[in-house]
Amino acid sequence: MSVSPIVDSHVHLWKPAQFRYAWLDGLPALNRAFQPPDFIAASASVNVSKFIFVECGCEPAQSLAEVDWISTLAKSEPRLKGIIAQASLELGESARSDLVTLASRPLVKGVRRNLQAESDEEFCLQPEFIAGVKLLPEFGFTFDLCIRNEQLPVATELARRVPEVVFVLDHLGKPDVRHHHFETWARDLDALAALPNVMVKISGLTTEANWHDWQPADLAPYLGRAFESFGPERLIFGSDWPVMTLATSYQRWVETVQTLVPFSKEPEQVQLFRTNAERIYRV
Repeated sequence: MSVSPIVDSHVHLWKPAQFRYAWLDGLPALNRAFQPPDFIAASASVNVSKFIFVECGCEPAQSLAEVDWISTLAKSEPRLKGIIAQASLELGESARSDLVTLASRPLVKGVRRNLQAESDEEFCLQPEFIAGVKLLPEFGFTFDLCIRNEQLPVATELARRVPEVVFVLDHLGKPDVRHHHFETWARDLDALAALPNVMVKISGLTTEANWHDWQPADLAPYLGRAFESFGPERLIFGSDWPVMTLATSYQRWVETVQTLVPFSKEPEQVQLFRTNAERIYRV
């Protein structure tokens, strides 16, 4: 089956000389600039026709500047078709002015408020946060969910309470592949998948496995369950580049997904690798 061309729904670009990313302090292999020429080189063996930039966890005060920097890069990289921007939705109604500003940037297709580092399990169920999420349909924005696997139940409740928003689960909810923890994650993923307003990104799985010696068989149960739970219409391919480079090359990840996701016919593979992302992110 052919998967050419590909839309990559989850690419990061960053520039530590210009933006502050505190989380990179503990990851020296990633603590340098990653820009479009680096992505072009990393994905050279794969036909990536379009890609979506996802916010990189810079200081919140720099979020709009990050959007404007990426918009400038897109002028010379025509494959960069969309931006998922950081938005402080916990501000509730007060987040509206920031969303208005983001909506004035044509490449912004959705927002993300990274939740994985929140110690309060129910952070995203606080009334102000829900009020902020409820603003998104006014601007046509999706919401990317970046969470730990144990946060799946609260993310499910959030998606249930705001059915008018399209949620996209990043990295399959970060299952603990390294320790082969499966059953609880699978149960919680099924509950989330029962909500029709949720999509899932087939991304970021190798960095949840053992970085240095993972094998495709380690990932197979998780990719298979995602396909079974969400179906081909709600799966989106993403690389999570350059974070993925901690554990895999670009080509190996694409080949692993091709091999392990149990497609029954070629149109299903085209949906995952291209058309679902085009539809959801309007690119």
